[in-house]
Amino acid sequence: MRHVVPLQFKQGTSDDKIREIEEGFLAPKGKFEEIQAFEWGTDVSVEGLSQGFTHCYLLTFASEADRDAYLPHPDHLALADLVTPHVEKVVVVDYWRSL
Repeated sequence: MRHVVPLQFKQGTSDDKIREIEEGFLAPKGKFEEIQAFEWGTDVSVEGLSQGFTHCYLLTFASEADRDAYLPHPDHLALADLVTPHVEKVVVVDYWRSL
């Protein structure tokens, strides 16, 4: 299962705050056995369709149960508390990888 989180930061969010948030997303990487893989990046598209979303985080879980264990975890909730005041828009999409 993939858990995709694109973010658009509020106008005026400092580079230092964005860096702190980026580091916050990296912190859970080794803490949760439920997370099979984690990657993130910033928008580099030349199509001009990002609609202001600049960052995207992708977590991979083996099962819905693993995702469901991660979501209410105190470390995940602390990350949400760090991020939420600085986010203009967020999208969360969970999907099963199809080949």
